[in-house]
Amino acid sequence: MIVLKAPQDQVLGALQAVAGIVERRHTLPILANVLIRKTGNQVELTTSDLEIQVRTTVQFDGDAGNLSTTVGARKLIDILRSMPSDQVVSLTSNANKMTLQGGKSRFTLQTLPSDDFPLVQEAADFGPAFSVPQKALKGLINQVHFAMAVHDIRYYLNGILFVAEGKNLTLVATDGHRLALAQAELDTDIPKQEVILPRKTVLELQRLLKDGKDVDENTLIEMRFAGNQAKFSFSGMEFVTKLVEGKFPDYNRVIPKNHKFRLTLGRAPLLSSLQRAAILTSEKFKAVRLSFEPGLLSIASSNAEQEEAKEEIEIDYAGDKIETGFNVTYLMDALANMSQDMVCIDLNDSASSALLTIPDTTGFKYVVMPMRI
Repeated sequence: MIVLKAPQDQVLGALQAVAGIVERRHTLPILANVLIRKTGNQVELTTSDLEIQVRTTVQFDGDAGNLSTTVGARKLIDILRSMPSDQVVSLTSNANKMTLQGGKSRFTLQTLPSDDFPLVQEAADFGPAFSVPQKALKGLINQVHFAMAVHDIRYYLNGILFVAEGKNLTLVATDGHRLALAQAELDTDIPKQEVILPRKTVLELQRLLKDGKDVDENTLIEMRFAGNQAKFSFSGMEFVTKLVEGKFPDYNRVIPKNHKFRLTLGRAPLLSSLQRAAILTSEKFKAVRLSFEPGLLSIASSNAEQEEAKEEIEIDYAGDKIETGFNVTYLMDALANMSQDMVCIDLNDSASSALLTIPDTTGFKYVVMPMRI
């Protein structure tokens, strides 16, 4: 039975959309496979890692009839990648094998029964659905994802907090040393819902969401949250994920208020100076010393080999002299993930955290703790 017949780029695109969560090595061999369900001309592709499940439905030519099987996702993708993009390929099922053909190439792959594929049991208590433009959500994720913790013992930090309340969607990430918050307005008023999306889910969403010039501003993603699950529907895809259980820190208490001093300066020149100074930081501490004085910002770094770097930027600042230290990577991460020309820095004194914001924008806040140097 011919399961599908289509140009290589269409088949590869559909498989790549769902295969991001597939691990090459897994304790359950079937989780390395993609579940293929054919109903008429509709082909449904599903992958799972027991925590996340991704599904897409596409229309392909092929024989009439229904079929359900699983085959190695990465092998299929690797083979397809090696073929010309305009070549018509076909996938044929026969007994417990699947054959991929294109031109004079032919590959026979082993299949595993679809009944053995562990589908994620969807929650019964999903809250009200709400939608935001894909571009807006990807923009929010881009602004905070770098502040997520990695393998932290405080497991609730290994992800992003999503808070939907009223007409606001707020995303917050922190690793205990810095905190990033981004906010967007929703079209509909919804009751408060608060969930923590795991790190892997966040990175996969970031990969799948479209924000390029070819994407319509009105292309939406629908979200629904349950007690232990979140569900996203967009561009013919369905994405179900388990949530991180636990209590996220009170981010409002972390964001400093009533700063004494504020300065606004060019984002790109500041980022360039920090990148140069970072070259001579020590591998372990990554520390830079920032000295703010009227009209001038000095950035200095040094390392165990007693090498030193010094950068100076002219700034519009008339406050007290403040000398403070920061992890240069934390500053560069925030600046590199902004697209605006200018950035505001709010300070109190050398021992206080700094707040980075974007001029005339209330929807982004980045807090970074100081370092002792």
